[in-house]
Amino acid sequence: MTLNDLHIDKTWTLFLDRDGVINKKLDNDYVKHWVEFEFLEGVLTGFSTLNACFGRVVVVTNQQGIGKGIYRTEDLELIHKNMQYELAYFKGRIDKIYFSPYLEKENHPTRKPGIGMALHAKSDFPDIDFSKSIIVGDSMSDMAFGRNAGMKTIYISDTPRQHADIDWQFSSLSDFISAVSKL
Repeated sequence: MTLNDLHIDKTWTLFLDRDGVINKKLDNDYVKHWVEFEFLEGVLTGFSTLNACFGRVVVVTNQQGIGKGIYRTEDLELIHKNMQYELAYFKGRIDKIYFSPYLEKENHPTRKPGIGMALHAKSDFPDIDFSKSIIVGDSMSDMAFGRNAGMKTIYISDTPRQHADIDWQFSSLSDFISAVSKL
């Protein structure tokens, strides 16, 4: 099966992880302030293509740094506000951002691979159909989240990986944007 076989249109929803997909992931650290946030190459200029292809684009991100007390919810909200502002300048749009502040050891249902954030999105946007949704992420918990919710999965990594939870793999969100633009 190829992406073309999905017949992606405005009835589809795109779920995006944040760190490592939209912005540069910090090694052994968290993006705690806007000055630490760096869009990955091609994301700002290409994001509007995602909006043209998908009816809805939402972000789902684990943010256990809040649970660890490293940064506050208000810090995260400011980062997200600035991220959305920058995307809007380039005609891109995120419909809503969902985050889970819980520690991994808490096993909270909103923390990926749990599907709590997907269920919140469906509650906010009842037209979301998980069978017509794609998650783009850079971790296996993102892939498990997608599989658990019944979505298609796109794994972002420079290193090829075979796993039952991965439907397609790209080296970056920018490469995925390029592929979607040709559908």
